[in-house]
Amino acid sequence: MIVAFSVTPLGVGEDVGEYVADAVRVVRESGLPHRTDAMFTSIEGEWDEVMDVVRRAVAAVEARAPRVSLVLKADIRPGVVDGLTSKVETVERYLAQDSGQSRQS
Repeated sequence: MIVAFSVTPLGVGEDVGEYVADAVRVVRESGLPHRTDAMFTSIEGEWDEVMDVVRRAVAAVEARAPRVSLVLKADIRPGVVDGLTSKVETVERYLAQDSGQSRQS
């Protein structure tokens, strides 16, 4: 499965990067495939291991913030491996085809 999630501390002011870094650190130390962008961290693995990492990432922020918001989206597709990369590669392949077609026109 792939889980995209965002952990946001509440009640700590506007600058939350330090708190978010605590959550991302947990993800990176997990050893699971992951990506972090401006809005979400995506992590790939089996249900129990991914959810454990999400739980620990929330706990890391919760240890320093009075309240935590969690947004989570999951793609549960048994048997798929390396979805973090392959899904993006598929989109890029279609974009490259579109680019080639517009040059021929």
